[in-house]
Amino acid sequence: MFGWLVDSSSTSPGWPATLGPVRLPAGSVTLRPVRMRDGATWSRLRIRNQNELLPWEPTGTGQWDRRHHQSMWRPLFSVLKREAKHGVMLPFVIELDGKYVGQLTIGNVQRGAVCSAWIGYWVDKDHTGQGVAAAAAALAVDHCFGPVGLHRLEATVQPANGASQAVLRRVGFRDEGLLKRYMDVNSRWRDHLLFGLTVEEVDGSVVDALVRAGRATAS
Repeated sequence: MFGWLVDSSSTSPGWPATLGPVRLPAGSVTLRPVRMRDGATWSRLRIRNQNELLPWEPTGTGQWDRRHHQSMWRPLFSVLKREAKHGVMLPFVIELDGKYVGQLTIGNVQRGAVCSAWIGYWVDKDHTGQGVAAAAAALAVDHCFGPVGLHRLEATVQPANGASQAVLRRVGFRDEGLLKRYMDVNSRWRDHLLFGLTVEEVDGSVVDALVRAGRATAS
């Protein structure tokens, strides 16, 4: 029902890939690989969402608008592409009806006895509260527990970030406890909640579960 297109020439399992769509009342959500030509849109969205993103993201060097100037996309894209080719990251753009509205990243992909990764995402403020982040996360979870072959996904969220916690719970993540002073965010060491999900906890497809719950529509 909800599939993916995977480039079989890639040296990294599951990347590049285009995932979806998931159909919502707000439109169709898909995930696609980041592209070099995304720079202008990335810069515009990141700058206009500063107030929404700054409280939750790791502390960076320099002013927000300078860190997210269009000229900064080229070196960032190079890092993302290199990490993806090495199989340790899957960087995606979230699209709503073909329009770039955010990003989702699977990072720190580990194989062997751990076989895990973390998931992170952000969505433009004009499209929050519409189920877009949950749909994107559902696609990512199904992909990670399918073609990518992972066993566990993790996410960390500040206790005050109720919206992001709701997204994770909606796609099946469990609260596993509090990490004290876990990450430097907005120039302070902040506590974070650790959320986890393993493949054994997913009954079929997370996207299909959204459909069954009435949060999405079958294609």
